[in-house]
Amino acid sequence: MQDYHKIRAWKEAHALAIDIQQLTRTLPRTGYASLRDQMMRSAQSIAFTIVEGSGAATPKEFARFLDIAIKSSSELEAQLEMGLAYGVVTDRDWRTHSARVRAIRKMTWGLRQKVLGKESSKPDERPSQRKRRTNG
Repeated sequence: MQDYHKIRAWKEAHALAIDIQQLTRTLPRTGYASLRDQMMRSAQSIAFTIVEGSGAATPKEFARFLDIAIKSSSELEAQLEMGLAYGVVTDRDWRTHSARVRAIRKMTWGLRQKVLGKESSKPDERPSQRKRRTNG
């Protein structure tokens, strides 16, 4: 069991969730309620899932929660991209928040690997990229 307040990925995810809430307030009031809600849920899920996992009884269980947080970060990144495509998220906001999401995902992945006691590829690499890197 860990104190989640000491986990850097949680600190960053917590701050991101607050900023995403502020971003969603700028979305048009009509027509984007689903996107707004999903963005908030995903952003909050990253932080909340890290908190939930920090109370896990075993490292394997903690790693499972971190894996879920990683997936939520991917979901948020896709939602930001959808907002950009819809024209309701500015290019600047998309670039800024997407970069933060990727950084949090990498932190969370690193923590997951540490918890499991493993070294592995980065979370943003596709299997084909890992193969090329190790074979090439």
